Amino acid sequence: MRLALASLLLVGAGLAQAQTTPEALALLRKVYQATEKLSYTGTFVYQQGDRSETSRVTRLADASGQTEKLEVLDGVPREIVRTRDEVKCYLPDSQTVKVDRGAEQRTFPAMLPEQITDLAQNYTITRGESARIAGYDCESVVLTPRDELRYGYKLWFDPNSGMLLRARTFNERGEMVEQFTFTQLAIGNVSRDMVRAKHAARSWRVEDSSVTLADLASSGWSVSSPLPGFRKVTEVTRRLGESRPVSQMVYSDGLAAVSVFIEPLAGRAEPVRPGLSKMGAIHIYTREVASHIVTVVGEAPATSVQRVAQAVEFRKPQ
Repeated sequence: MRLALASLLLVGAGLAQAQTTPEALALLRKVYQATEKLSYTGTFVYQQGDRSETSRVTRLADASGQTEKLEVLDGVPREIVRTRDEVKCYLPDSQTVKVDRGAEQRTFPAMLPEQITDLAQNYTITRGESARIAGYDCESVVLTPRDELRYGYKLWFDPNSGMLLRARTFNERGEMVEQFTFTQLAIGNVSRDMVRAKHAARSWRVEDSSVTLADLASSGWSVSSPLPGFRKVTEVTRRLGESRPVSQMVYSDGLAAVSVFIEPLAGRAEPVRPGLSKMGAIHIYTREVASHIVTVVGEAPATSVQRVAQAVEFRKPQ
């Protein structure tokens, strides 16, 4: 019994003293470079609880830029074509194209930031075990959060190309929150025709999101105490057609992101439903502030999203 207890204490001490290694950082950098520079096509499955969704992704990286096409194969058909400056979402059932400009959003498998070393400020980065995924013998890297304000991540990749094949998000108990896994992947041999939208969409309704840079502080809005390790990366105002303008502040720690949306309450037809809700790894918290609806959406634990929402303040400019 004493030996067993001593062994547990030693294991716990070893975990507490785990430190980010240069080798693990180098592997993460290799993964980032692969998902930025490689052209590929493959099928991956998103898992969250009992829910799963299958998508096909095709990405072309060449001298003219980077283009990615994502086709959702389950449920309501959707096709998303993403370039550096624009995202178009094709919805064939309603014959609608939604256009979002200037949206800097990282999604699987290109989910890592360019500044890999900055992640070590908020995560302990270590090597994990190997696994065979979609025919590739993969190695893994584990990003364990240094506090309770963010999730942890485990990334499996092909050591030869650096290509990411599986990404798992886990909570403070080590339980899986969500996971993306390639079931089939082919690197290279991608033509420009393969990343074009298959829908002509000439007569479809276009919903173009007009985005302009904003200075919300000058309008009286602020987040009094942002989450430690998160910094503001963008601040914009969005308008869809003749709808009310919606302001947005985005905070990120390089991997996770939390967005604050501020929308006027006047003229809103549907009632506000304050409080917390959840979609996979995404938590959403809504409250009213100064005749506006404040909605915080984050790839973070519920306490973090609620903490940001409660810190949103309005003070009338002098």
